[in-house]
Amino acid sequence: MHSLVNPKEARAATGRVVLIVGATSGIGLATAVAFAGRAGKLVLVSRSPEALDAAEAACRRAGADTVDTLAEDVTDPVAADRLVARTVERHGRIDVVVHTAAVMGYGSVEAMPAEVFTAVVDTAVHGTLHVARAVLPVMRRQHAGTFIGVNSLLGSVTVPQMGAYATSKWGQRAVLRTLQQETRDEPGISVCIVSPGSINTPIYDQAANYTGHATRPPWPVLAPERVAAAITRLADRPRRHVSVPIGPGNPLIITGFRLLPRLYDRLVGPLLQLAVLTRERLRPTPGTVHHPEPARERIHGRWPAPHPAEAPAVRS
Repeated sequence: MHSLVNPKEARAATGRVVLIVGATSGIGLATAVAFAGRAGKLVLVSRSPEALDAAEAACRRAGADTVDTLAEDVTDPVAADRLVARTVERHGRIDVVVHTAAVMGYGSVEAMPAEVFTAVVDTAVHGTLHVARAVLPVMRRQHAGTFIGVNSLLGSVTVPQMGAYATSKWGQRAVLRTLQQETRDEPGISVCIVSPGSINTPIYDQAANYTGHATRPPWPVLAPERVAAAITRLADRPRRHVSVPIGPGNPLIITGFRLLPRLYDRLVGPLLQLAVLTRERLRPTPGTVHHPEPARERIHGRWPAPHPAEAPAVRS
């Protein structure tokens, strides 16, 4: 499908109200900047007021005229209700919701403290659930709206030392797939799933870690702008599921996990040691799982990735 938005879509985009949850770092911030020159009104949500100020400034530099910020933790259902109510009160409607909020955790199921494991799962699963429950009644009244959940390749496979994150993404994917089924009665509402592979964001340095080693994203590492491009395209032309990158990589891994489980299990541990765990020693840390660190929130991580202009477009 051609990546350009036609003039009719462009005109429609300028009047949209776009709500982005997790908008101050990585894919969320890249998505906010990508929408800045396209959406009429942006509403940015994050746990950190300080990081929201920086995200707002970045969006205004990118061309956004109207940017609202709400410091809320969507693992709290009251907070999700509040941010949706404030958005509707201010703008009258919500056209697009992008849920990118996530926290990462490394460590075996035995080694990771239960409260850290639970918090990783809560952010993806209950965060998505609470935002969806708050916003879908608004979209039903409008008879229109697009809800985009940023999931992961790890929403379809498991990896040792990443059980918390995989659990969070499997659970989130179940919520999103169920929402796709339960909104079939309203053709104007679309629920979309985006499944990125390895993306160059700060989440790896922000992660909880109980492995004893610093971690990195496995090769090939893509720029977060690649995912943001897929998300903005879904807002124009919704689809049920998009994988980033396109191509055989992610489907091949998923096929191996499902059809050749013994071979997959034999290989995945050594590959994790080789591609994810570095030689740098690291003391146990909860990272930013419980509390944000604004100084560590930005679009890019510290790993090389192809420049977005050099990378092939993601089809939607």
